[in-house]
Amino acid sequence: MPSQLHEVLVLLFQNRPELAPLLLRDALGIELPAYAEVRLEAAELTSVVPTEYRADLVVLLLDGKPVLGIIVEVQLSPDARKRFSWPLYVAGLRARLECDCCLLVVAPDQRTARWAAAPIVTGPHGSFTPLVLGPDGVPVVTDSEVAERFPELGVLSVMAHGRGDPQTALDIAKIAAAAASGLDSDTQALYLDLIETALGEAARKAFAVLPATYQFQGPTYLKARAEGRAEGRAEGRAEGRAEGEAKAVFAILEARGIPIDAEQRAAVLSCTDLERLDLFIHRAVTLTHIEELFE
Repeated sequence: MPSQLHEVLVLLFQNRPELAPLLLRDALGIELPAYAEVRLEAAELTSVVPTEYRADLVVLLLDGKPVLGIIVEVQLSPDARKRFSWPLYVAGLRARLECDCCLLVVAPDQRTARWAAAPIVTGPHGSFTPLVLGPDGVPVVTDSEVAERFPELGVLSVMAHGRGDPQTALDIAKIAAAAASGLDSDTQALYLDLIETALGEAARKAFAVLPATYQFQGPTYLKARAEGRAEGRAEGRAEGRAEGEAKAVFAILEARGIPIDAEQRAAVLSCTDLERLDLFIHRAVTLTHIEELFE
């Protein structure tokens, strides 16, 4: 039974078929044939091979006729059986479409990506090499125009890099969330959940309390992001919001292992300037010494 992560990654490509050729070209440097249309194709390769062989997704590039079939396989861990079935997927689709075909393996961890990228020996003088996109190959999307054109790429970028440098993670999360805000409410809610879940603890807590985060939320995505700030908003008190943001500062510092003494804690708690508290939150994500919080 496919895992939730497997289904989520397949859904990103399913919702945006253009994502597969985009990553082949820009992330893996594959030269693509000229094409005018991208569409999903039946993933069951039953016309040539037995019914138990079914790919996760097939994306078809067309220029009046099929010019390239892209089999997308999400692989969460090594599976020896796939090294026998993957060449069969490509051969079956190529026979059905009568055009060039390739296999794009999406692996969310480096160990699986290295395993999947190894050439598959098919016999004397024969081999097959999958095209593999690991986390290091996913672009860091900090361009809002790119994210707006391909919201799924923004989400994929957070999933690949959200647990790295906290400031970079926060930047790509904000870009991805802004791009998702233009989608329908159900998709927006799903993507925002994926973005928040993919972030490391420090970046997640900073993202949750940023004022801009609230404008990303559609009508079906109104749950509170931070307890202190949520209480302040519910009560409609400026002091409640300030207290909530101060608690967010402490939570981020705690998650990053940055100590703060009683005097410094009191200075943060006594601050009622919401803009300054937001500045504290940004600094808490990247500082290395607590003194930098007050510079």
